[in-house]
Amino acid sequence: MKLIAGLGNPGPKYAGTRHNIGFHVIDILADRWNVDMSREKFQAWYGEVRIGDEKIVLLKPTTFMNRSGASIAAAGKFYQIELQDLLVVVDDLALPLGRIRLRPNGSPGGHNGLADIVQKTGTNEFPRLRIGIGQPLGNQVSFVLSRFHPDEQPMVNQIADESADAVEFWIKNGSSVTMTRYNAKSQDTPDRGDKRQSS
Repeated sequence: MKLIAGLGNPGPKYAGTRHNIGFHVIDILADRWNVDMSREKFQAWYGEVRIGDEKIVLLKPTTFMNRSGASIAAAGKFYQIELQDLLVVVDDLALPLGRIRLRPNGSPGGHNGLADIVQKTGTNEFPRLRIGIGQPLGNQVSFVLSRFHPDEQPMVNQIADESADAVEFWIKNGSSVTMTRYNAKSQDTPDRGDKRQSS
């Protein structure tokens, strides 16, 4: 069994914002797999599907970004998910738009959504798929809560689809092989670590 959690903020006000790209990837997967995401539990929208012999749970916490951990911890406990079988899909300011990085663990690095998951689960030993959203020229909070510019949208669509592909690959192959396949596409861009947003 695998739990795939995309981070974001609920409600029309935040739909399509940079901070909600994790939600967007979950929506793509739900569409591909014909998963009903209208059910509510664990302070989240969620759905279940079986891919081959593997049961998959898709999760979109409705707690708002900074309190995502309560939802993910509750779902993980209910489904008895092992840490290596939890994948968190999250936006990342440290990566340029169009780049993704899968990591098997790591510090929150200033991302309050990840920080809350670490706090609520008591560990940072869970995989996360980081999706680059670009870097702000001004205020970080305003930037991550803004929508992508029209000229960025083709790249956003491409990287969201590629992120969904990476999730599907991870389900079948695990973190190590997925990192080799998908992180290699971004090796021409320096990885500046975990210097991310604080919103």
